[in-house]
Amino acid sequence: MADLLPEHPDFLWHNPDPKTSYDAVIVGGGGHGLATAYYLAKNHGMTNIAVLERGWLAGGNMARNTTIIRSNYLWDESAAMYEHSLKLWEQLPEELEYDFLFSQRGVMNLAHTLGDVRESVRRVNANKLNGIDAEWITPDQVKELCPIINVDDDLRYPVMGATYQPRAGIAKHDHVAWAFARKCDEFGVDIIQNCEVTGFLKDGDRVVGVETSRGTIHAGKVGLCGAGHSSVLAELAGFRLPIQSHPLQALVSELHEPVHPTVVMSNHVHVYVSQAHKGELVMGAGVDAYTGYGQRGAFHVIEEQMAAAVELFPIFARAHVLRTWGGIVDVTLDASPIVSRTPVDQLYVNCGWGTGGFKGTPGAGYSFAHTIATDEAHPLNEPFSLERFETGILIDEHGAAAVAH
Repeated sequence: MADLLPEHPDFLWHNPDPKTSYDAVIVGGGGHGLATAYYLAKNHGMTNIAVLERGWLAGGNMARNTTIIRSNYLWDESAAMYEHSLKLWEQLPEELEYDFLFSQRGVMNLAHTLGDVRESVRRVNANKLNGIDAEWITPDQVKELCPIINVDDDLRYPVMGATYQPRAGIAKHDHVAWAFARKCDEFGVDIIQNCEVTGFLKDGDRVVGVETSRGTIHAGKVGLCGAGHSSVLAELAGFRLPIQSHPLQALVSELHEPVHPTVVMSNHVHVYVSQAHKGELVMGAGVDAYTGYGQRGAFHVIEEQMAAAVELFPIFARAHVLRTWGGIVDVTLDASPIVSRTPVDQLYVNCGWGTGGFKGTPGAGYSFAHTIATDEAHPLNEPFSLERFETGILIDEHGAAAVAH
């Protein structure tokens, strides 16, 4: 395939044929794969790297999420990872020299029951102990921050308050991927699209390369960033991962004038809403209950999502749905990610982020790159090892941090 970049200066990265060998191969050309390659090059001087994407760059979950960025998780281990990630988000536009529309407009998580209130206040206090900007706000303060929200007492699930993180917000997911891809290309990283990994080359218990739809590629190290298909890749490599893959749906409306100034999440009713820079209302819901690899879900989830949205935001009754889509989220037993070495020497895995993958993009790439380069866990991802499912030292974020899985 011809090197198109010199003839087309508007292209952000080259599109090379794969070489026969690399120092490291990253499987998965989404946000986490690109961030891992970027930090391998930037922080560890590894530039003989290939990022392999079976489809087009960032065409999986990276292009199918609702772009929310926050760090107000309950447990210390999660808070450390996501807060480090948020701090990286805050410097990346300048560092990557790309305006990917990072907007720190704040995120609030609504409480609708006494149980919600107790859990939310607990989480705010835990956040403050971990140095994370978090506060508990009253229904009147919720209304002040988001005037279109309904805080009347006669709702089925009235708003009893909310947690609020002012530094949280959104970013344009496609632009984030393009920013990382351009910088990776500048470092000399090969970004290879339409290249599906079909098997692994092993020398005993050590990985030495990958079989792909575009030929055999030898590699000193291999990192898996396959999100919902991580379990499939792991089985090809000869081990199993404790994850399940589920569809997760989202939708957008047609364009509107700015009406929604922040991000509102309600785990109880269940919907989360922001307004994109162009004007679409972007809405997400919970994962579909069944497992599978389809990038679409059941209609009843959208129906319940719309009912919740219209109750909280009555003016949305006049909006029209423009399109819906789905991603494939990989969920672990404790709703926390796996960023770890594997039973196969020099093979590493980054998966299990569930609905938190986009917000964790730079933190995941930063810590995973360290693990690949040094063969040792970074303090940030040390608690997120595969071994925790054998030792029982879990990080159970199910419901504890208002996650949707």
